[in-house]
Amino acid sequence: MGEARIFLDVKRSATGQAWIHRLSARGENDALTIAQTHGLPDIIARVLAGRGIDAAATERFLDPTIRDLLPDPASLTDMDKAAARLAAAVLKRERVAIFGDYDVDGAASSALMKRFLRHFGIEAEIYIPDRIFEGYGPNPDAMRDLVKRGATLIVTVDCGANSGPSVAAANEAGADVVVLDHHQVGGALPDALAVVNPNREDDLSGQGHLCAAGVTFLALVQTVKHLRASGKSGPLPDLLELLDLVALATVCDVVPLVGVNRAFVVKGLVAARHQNNPGLAALQRVARIGEPTNTFHLGYLIGPRINAGGRIGDAALGARLLAETDPVAAREIAEQLDRLNQERQAMERSMLEEARAEAEAELANGRGPAVFVTESTTWHPGIVGLIASRLKEQLRRPVFAIAFNANGEGTGSGRSIAGFNLGRLVRDAADRGLIVKGGGHAMAAGITVERGKLGALRAFFEEQAAEAVFRLREEQALKIDAALAAEGANLDLLDVLERAGPYGTGHPQPVFVLPRHQVSDVRTVGQGHLRIDLRSGAGGRLQAMAFRSVDTDLGRFLLASRGRLINAAGSLSANFWNGTKSVQFRLSDAAAAD
Repeated sequence: MGEARIFLDVKRSATGQAWIHRLSARGENDALTIAQTHGLPDIIARVLAGRGIDAAATERFLDPTIRDLLPDPASLTDMDKAAARLAAAVLKRERVAIFGDYDVDGAASSALMKRFLRHFGIEAEIYIPDRIFEGYGPNPDAMRDLVKRGATLIVTVDCGANSGPSVAAANEAGADVVVLDHHQVGGALPDALAVVNPNREDDLSGQGHLCAAGVTFLALVQTVKHLRASGKSGPLPDLLELLDLVALATVCDVVPLVGVNRAFVVKGLVAARHQNNPGLAALQRVARIGEPTNTFHLGYLIGPRINAGGRIGDAALGARLLAETDPVAAREIAEQLDRLNQERQAMERSMLEEARAEAEAELANGRGPAVFVTESTTWHPGIVGLIASRLKEQLRRPVFAIAFNANGEGTGSGRSIAGFNLGRLVRDAADRGLIVKGGGHAMAAGITVERGKLGALRAFFEEQAAEAVFRLREEQALKIDAALAAEGANLDLLDVLERAGPYGTGHPQPVFVLPRHQVSDVRTVGQGHLRIDLRSGAGGRLQAMAFRSVDTDLGRFLLASRGRLINAAGSLSANFWNGTKSVQFRLSDAAAAD
């Protein structure tokens, strides 16, 4: 663990982790400087210092603005070409088609482009491929069909950078293609009019942390510049009103909340609270969000409903909803997505129960495989990624979940642990001929595999990953920001912490420990959650929730700790109920206090 300082002497918690101080000795000094320089409470100073923010950057960080943080769109390779072509399509009122991905980022990016073009009277067609029958990204047949229906320009969003044959098919059919993407590029770029992707090798913009909606937003900013330069008459769209969609995609695509991404989310949440987008407003109503929109709502209530269409229903529903202007139509689509999401949840519970039983059996007599691979012929391929994600959290190792069809071909999705590059492992498996195809990035990957090669694939994963994965498991630690008592976890503290938010990837939620608190009660609620009542020695009380913890090591520890003293680790959040706001502790780990 190097020079890491153990917190409360917890070297192995209920989830198998050591607890360490987030701040080093130098970090403690940085926090003191921030507090003294800016007159900030110690807790905010500690949170900022623990996330690499120094005194010089503090003021700008606490008040991020689009004006200060927006990069020059032209710094992205091919951006000027893309913006010039989009501007020409607006001026000539061309027929434009938008080809998007079936996830939240793809839906939001598609809606962004459609709403922008609609301002100029251009009703662009959005095409979202079917996850099961077409797979990810453009395919030649769909591109040719869009041209047949009159498209002279096809804009791909959140896809296209690895779609050479499909772009060529569109070109041959007579349309120009502009690619707006952010995924890692493998092989030669497609022969599109412009390929805007901050992760292409020759892009020096340093904006690789953007999601596709962020790239699309920059393209719209640059397009407006070209339209102004052309002398375009009439009002131009207010792009800041579209930031609710950029914030939604930024949170749901789990990209780092750094640089302009942070400004996108802060300002996008303001836009979302105004509810000017009928689709987002309808989703907030069906999700029964009765409080100001925050990142939790975007990531865990709104995002899954949009994704439900792409997983088990009509893949285009999410994009159609986010682009909708009629509140009545938006309500109908939102209710349909809500029903699909309930179906998805039921399917996920059944699949997860089956996968967990398999995992428990395989890990019962030892440490088990470094990469856990679970599969079934009855699973829905649109949900395997969720199963992999849930199991990864429980097993603390990379996991692949695979749905095999009747022909013996499996569609699989994998999730990794911090420090292990799953995308590279998948690329190596493809090079060895162990999978039909596959790709991804460090934390997530997708594969297509033949059943006959599954045993060899498992052996390859073990051979390549065992040493690194088990070392990372031993080194895994929970970083603690500070200790609190139940009586100190109040609304004033929550308001102070929100000044340093929003939190997410790259800017993690502060983790606090409640030392030596008694578990006065613990009970199961909802779908596998635990509600824990904690009491401090001074008599303070705090309600905690351990989500999805039943049947996990943490859940078993908590259920066995009724009446005992524990050290509880977690984060603070607001709980709204019957118009009343209170503090809730989201418990993520625990350890015996004795």
